[in-house]
Amino acid sequence: MLGNLGSALKKGFDKIAGAIFLDSKTIDIIVKDLQRALIQADVNIMLVKELGDKIRKEASDEKIKGIERKEHLTKILHDEIINLLGKEKHELNIEKGKNNKIMLLGLYGCGKTTTSSKLAAYYSKRGYKVAMLGLDVHRPAAREQLEQLGQKVKVAVFIEKDENDPIKTYKKFKNELDKYDLVIIDTAGRHTLDKELINEIKSLEKEIKPDYTILVIQADIGQAAKKQAHEFQEACNINGVIITRMDSTAKGGGALTACNETKAPVFFIGTGEKPGDFETFNPKAFISRLLGLGDLEGLLEKVQSAVDEKSQEKAKKRLEEGNFNLRDFQEQLKNMGNVGSMSKIVEMIPGLGKAKIPDELLGAQEGKIKKWQYIIDSMTEEEIESPEIIEKQTSRLGRIAKGSGSTTSDIRMLLKQYKLLKELASGSGDLSNIDPSQGLNQKQMMKIAKKFGKKMKF
Repeated sequence: MLGNLGSALKKGFDKIAGAIFLDSKTIDIIVKDLQRALIQADVNIMLVKELGDKIRKEASDEKIKGIERKEHLTKILHDEIINLLGKEKHELNIEKGKNNKIMLLGLYGCGKTTTSSKLAAYYSKRGYKVAMLGLDVHRPAAREQLEQLGQKVKVAVFIEKDENDPIKTYKKFKNELDKYDLVIIDTAGRHTLDKELINEIKSLEKEIKPDYTILVIQADIGQAAKKQAHEFQEACNINGVIITRMDSTAKGGGALTACNETKAPVFFIGTGEKPGDFETFNPKAFISRLLGLGDLEGLLEKVQSAVDEKSQEKAKKRLEEGNFNLRDFQEQLKNMGNVGSMSKIVEMIPGLGKAKIPDELLGAQEGKIKKWQYIIDSMTEEEIESPEIIEKQTSRLGRIAKGSGSTTSDIRMLLKQYKLLKELASGSGDLSNIDPSQGLNQKQMMKIAKKFGKKMKF
């Protein structure tokens, strides 16, 4: 995602930090590298020129001396890129206990229906009672697609397959929809924002009175996002934007900056196909990730989106009671998979974003997690409940390995990690007297490191 821009920013900061003198030649090289990367990211050329001129002007200020000049230029470079993307993080104000409505608009192919389900999953995981309403009555199979996605994210879906009037569909389900904290409304698209689509949207707005009317735009349209956002804003009074496909294009910079130019705040970005590949857009955190400095807030948000709070509480209780079995362990592995790929998780952890971890190593860890799930699926219920019998009766190892396409070594490694998790969580042995509310002192941390550090292999 915008890798060239991230590389150019890192090089720029490194050149500033490493320069003995910040002369005009050094500044010019930094600015040109940055401008080249911004143009490749499809940012508007006039904006790129303005940014370059501003940085050159600030850098040549003779009142700023020595080390202060480096700090000043670093801050200018950082702040100006954030300004391009929208300065502040914008959030939707969705209140529990109130019937909030979000209506999604967009042209064909922008990903409205998939975004509806991602948005539904995002708020459902946060304890809201969510429903989706399918009002795309023109695109073939649009309502069926929404229904399937709703089942996937476990959210109620209201559709009327034989009704071609979206307002009649809304009126039919209105009383039922009033019972939900949040209703996400998927509307029809067109190839262009024509008069027919504008009239349909205005009729729906008048009838539904949504709290938010949000435009969905795909990142790969780049600078064309400005025209689209402006036209929808003029015709339909949109409150903001969700940008999809941010994972698959270098043109995302164009879409982000174009929306900022139209004063249409970007609320969310889609970064993949899974329901959890969806996050609030925070310009500061976004730049932090591009620079390899991580985004812990974003990572915690992804975890919250991927993990069901009730199932986590159940798993925690089973751990405390000593009833945690391999099926519970498998559920934790699935939750890890829902958070996202290893590469996405790594880039969000401060410090690791800069580390050059080989893609093949990250891929191997993802493969190991999947393999462990296959192994558990190949076990009997007795083995899942009491995995110690597998090691006592080694004939079981061969059967499980054959059924899961793995090796006996893979199974032993899984069992080892499972036992370590149980042991660590139960606070067995000399660690049982640790009071979590008081935190860990250095001596206790050393005990844990000594007891588990050498054993843990992931």
